[in-house]
Amino acid sequence: MQMTDILLAQGESGFSDLLRRVSMSRLRTYQIYEHIKLRTRLTKLNSESLRKAEPRLWARLVEGDGELAADLSQAILVSQLDLIISALDFLGIPHQDGFFPKDADISGYLTEGWQQRAYDALKDRFPASVVVFYLNHLGVETGKAEALFTPAA
Repeated sequence: MQMTDILLAQGESGFSDLLRRVSMSRLRTYQIYEHIKLRTRLTKLNSESLRKAEPRLWARLVEGDGELAADLSQAILVSQLDLIISALDFLGIPHQDGFFPKDADISGYLTEGWQQRAYDALKDRFPASVVVFYLNHLGVETGKAEALFTPAA
């Protein structure tokens, strides 16, 4: 499973919702603003230009642009660090302000039903679409996702 799959699973409206939650100040803080600007092929990167570019970005994802998917995922996630910290704290995963080493083995923390438990704990405090996106992202990045997570009602 790829980042492209996770973004496409959101559907166009879900993708639009995720892009609207991207924080330009967070992109600058984490020094990825220019990189995202280049990857999205925008001469000016702000909330409005990103919103207007949604159809083109969606089309590129449909065509399988994995690099765009990875970079957009990073932009979405750095904009939602409060959610990430809360999720990692809930799961008991050691981290440094929402980040843990790429080579860290956290599989012991991701026990049976971890995504649904985390979703239930976070869905009332954060937008459900972002929670689902992050849980799928974490599952893919750690190799613990065999299929995309869809929360039970």
